This record gives sequence, C-alpha cells and structure tokens, in this order.
Amino acid sequence: MIPDGIFLSLPKNQNCLYFYPSLKLELMNIIITGASKGIGAELVKTLCKHKGNQIVALARSVDGLRRLTAECQKLNSSCKIMTIEFDLVHFDFYPFILQKIETFFHRCDILVNNAGKLINRSFEKTEYQDFDDIYNVNVKGLYFFTQMILPIMNKGGHIVNISSMGGVTGSKKFPGLSAYSSSKAAVAVFTEALAEELKESEISVNCLALGGVHTDMFEKAFPGIKALQSTPQMAQFIADFAVTGNRFFNGKVIPVSQSVP
Repeated sequence: MIPDGIFLSLPKNQNCLYFYPSLKLELMNIIITGASKGIGAELVKTLCKHKGNQIVALARSVDGLRRLTAECQKLNSSCKIMTIEFDLVHFDFYPFILQKIETFFHRCDILVNNAGKLINRSFEKTEYQDFDDIYNVNVKGLYFFTQMILPIMNKGGHIVNISSMGGVTGSKKFPGLSAYSSSKAAVAVFTEALAEELKESEISVNCLALGGVHTDMFEKAFPGIKALQSTPQMAQFIADFAVTGNRFFNGKVIPVSQSVP
C-alpha cells in the first residue's frame, strides 16, 4: 500500500507527478547508467544542480557524454561529475570500471540503473542476437553492474531500477515488444528478490515502471505517437524518488504512468 500523501497530483494542465518535490535533495554520491541522452541525461542534469552531489555518469556515447558535461557545467559551474564511456555488455571490464569510479569516490549512496535496450520486432522475426542484445543490457548488465557496485554502497543507500509498464503484470502489451517487455518484467522480479537479500545491509531496492516518456526509445516502440511525459518531468520525479523513496519503499515495483502507452 502506498502511504497517504506520498504522491502529489498536479493540476490538470500539468502532466507530471512529483514525489515530495519540496524536499531539498541531500548531498550524495550517485551513479547513473544510460546517461548520455533521454531520461538518463536529464537525470544527471537535475541532480548536478545541487552543490555537493558527486555523480558518475556512464554511457556508450562519448559525444553524448561530452555534451552532457558541457550542459551540466552551464547549470552549475562547480558541478562534480565523472563521465565514463562504457557498454554494460563488456562484462570482463567491470573490475576496471569499479577502479575508475573509486578514483572519484569510494562510497555510493544512490545507484540508478537506467540503461536499456529496445528492439521493436515481431515475435516471429526476433532472432537469437536480438534477444541477447536486449537481455544482455536490460537484465544481465543490470544484474552484474549492481553486483559490482554493491560493495561500495553505503548503509541506507538506494538502488533504483528503471523498468517499463510493459513489464508489469496485467498492463497493456504491444506487438513487437515481447522480448523487451519480458526483460523488463525480469527487472521487476529481480528488484523484489534483491531487496529481500539486502535487508540486513539496510540497502533499499526499488523499481520504477515508467509509462510513456518522450524519448528516442519511445519513438522506436511507438512511431508517430506522442508521449504524455517529457524527459525533464520524468527525470525530476526519478531524482526526487531516488533521494527520498527509500524512506517509504523497499522491494516495490511502482508504476509511473498517466497514459497508455
């Protein structure tokens, strides 16, 4: 059950829900994957505005990370951000990535597993490589990247896994997204299981199942359809939840959607 007062509905002309937006974000060490564009980039920009936050932003696109750094510096000239060009499917390099992160900070308060892969292809035409490409990022990469970061997570830390409404049991499903949606369902169950495993460590794990947000990935999934939420709106919600959500939730899969898709 969601405690009363946690979610605040805005007036009808504002299409977003915020999680205690009035609370001042605390100063934290934060790791965000899939950070070069879309929700990930906006999330980094949102969190970098708060002096004292130290952010590690990982993504495959070096150009995207350079743009992100420049935009963050415009927002906050004293922002503390390390960008790392990295593909989560390069599992053998995980120890080196951890070493690089530890040159920036030794403890982590928040991990946002935002990186994702979507291929819009019918079940009949999905190939082995399509399936592997999706699951290696959305499931295997998320699983083992979290495992890598866990030893440096602070007591009271928060792991936030970004999933999709397509991975929520009973939600509306769409053709061409069977592999993607099933991978996001795996993320949801993994969240519940990991939260149970980490109870004694006092590290919370939650999953946000996002609905339609105007991103490149959404356009691939639903060509010609305009998403109700913008990336800055959703990034603000995720930022607030990442900082405060573990005060109220653990092991929860929370739908964040006002539209279908």
